[in-house]
Amino acid sequence: MNESLQQERHDSAREVPSDTPPPFARFINVQKSYDGIELVVKGFDLDIHKGEFVTLLGPSGSGKTTCLMMMAGFETPTHGQILLKGNPINDLPPHKRGIGMVFQNYALFPHMSVSENLAFPLEVRHLSKSEIKQKVARALAMVRLEDFGDRRPAQLSGGQQQRVALARALVFEPELVLMDEPLGALDKNLREEMQYEIKRIHADLGVSMIYVTHDQTEALTMSDRIAVFNDGVVQQLAAPETLYEAPENAFVANFIGENNRLYGEVTEMVGEKCLVRLDSGETVQAKPVAAGGIGARTTLSLRPERVGIVLDSQSPGFDNCFHAEVREVIYLGDHLRTRVSVCGNDEFILKTPNAQGHSSLRPGQSVEIGWSSSDCRALDA
Repeated sequence: MNESLQQERHDSAREVPSDTPPPFARFINVQKSYDGIELVVKGFDLDIHKGEFVTLLGPSGSGKTTCLMMMAGFETPTHGQILLKGNPINDLPPHKRGIGMVFQNYALFPHMSVSENLAFPLEVRHLSKSEIKQKVARALAMVRLEDFGDRRPAQLSGGQQQRVALARALVFEPELVLMDEPLGALDKNLREEMQYEIKRIHADLGVSMIYVTHDQTEALTMSDRIAVFNDGVVQQLAAPETLYEAPENAFVANFIGENNRLYGEVTEMVGEKCLVRLDSGETVQAKPVAAGGIGARTTLSLRPERVGIVLDSQSPGFDNCFHAEVREVIYLGDHLRTRVSVCGNDEFILKTPNAQGHSSLRPGQSVEIGWSSSDCRALDA
């Protein structure tokens, strides 16, 4: 991302309309270096509003967990400010921030029962025994573990342990909860179950949450907004549907969901369309998003479900139509995943509902496929 765009986002992150309530938590031009030379977080700006679920999403080493640890107080920013309810917290120790934290490895005390684990953060806050008992019971009910208070962590399944860890983070009623890849150790079914469980609890309590993951499906399922990280920089910050439908650059398009890519050079700009001469020789009409000017190299991004198979007069009109050769057809119940060779790309994917009558497609078959120019986004090279 170029410096002017990064500065523009930095400036816009500070502009708050007069009728908008102040952000509950803020990162303002935050940078972090561990060796004093290389920045692992570069000019991070983010406003988090009361009750919002924000996910920091990106590959390993992109800086997302470092940002979470700085908010928690386990790391200190090299530059910039972190605010909580309008107050700077850079120098405030973790135990004075009043923030709940859930880790991937649960971090439960193995020698304590579930109830004792939940009571611990209340005891250090010097609450009365009756109040502790009441809050522990409420937290157990919240995660549907009312009958497990006397068990030790070793007697629980992975999903149950994660519920206890979540309950412990919520038991003292924090206004902000941080989660560092909390579902990474669970199997697929448990992970999906816990995603909806966390989302339910978030909706019930109205607590603000910052969630770190590298799992795009998890982020899309749970978040109000997602910040996509790469190399210490937020590439795009938006609602899940915006990130998927309108990625601003090639990295976001490739990282969020499945994506077909074609490469070429812009040859003409016509209103809200551009013409791109592909490396394989074909010309494609596309929507210029971050394509640069005429002569610039560009990556075309196209979602598999936006590609159609042309079936005579029944098919919708497409701006772009090409002959393709079917390489592979996989039946996935509600849809077919078809791999074709087209425009010099042997890994071009179509996703078509199985009700459309395409189940007769076979490897080696020639078909005509097409797509709209509005669904084909011309991005950076």
